Amino acid sequence: MPAQCELRTERLLLRPFVEEDAGAFAALNADPRVMEHFERPLSRDESDALLGRIRAGAPEEGFGLWAVEIPERVPFIGFVGLTRPSFTAPFTPCVEIGWRLARACWNQGYATEAALASLAFGFEQLGLSEILSWTATENRASRRVMEKIGMTHDPSGDFDHPRLPRGHRLERHVLYRIARP
Repeated sequence: MPAQCELRTERLLLRPFVEEDAGAFAALNADPRVMEHFERPLSRDESDALLGRIRAGAPEEGFGLWAVEIPERVPFIGFVGLTRPSFTAPFTPCVEIGWRLARACWNQGYATEAALASLAFGFEQLGLSEILSWTATENRASRRVMEKIGMTHDPSGDFDHPRLPRGHRLERHVLYRIARP
């Protein structure tokens, strides 16, 4: 399956990132509320570097993160997609589903809608047998999305994120799983 494919849902277009997304992507990553459950907001240089890694990684893997837009209304509202974690944990190697949306698009079902399309792609097109997700224990909004898309919390897999300093308020993460139907 080509990495540059697009997915369409009832309201959304999931598409490859383009250079024109850089400004909106940087604004998303700099928003303290959006980044509340991450170590810190990203600078423009950090955001640009992340965008470069996202764009470079998708063709190699055959999957990756999609930019999400509301066609003919908003050209970029965030991202959703499938990735491989770049850290080691008891559950790796694996494929993770993740998302990040602009605050103006929260609580409208967009994350759930885009995540369901990503799961379907992972299971139907890539033939994955299982997809995982994780977040800081306190991130209730992402946990709700995980549950809405059919994922189940695996308490035995909860872990201290290796990229966060010991004792950081977000260090403890919860692990969710979903198997191919």
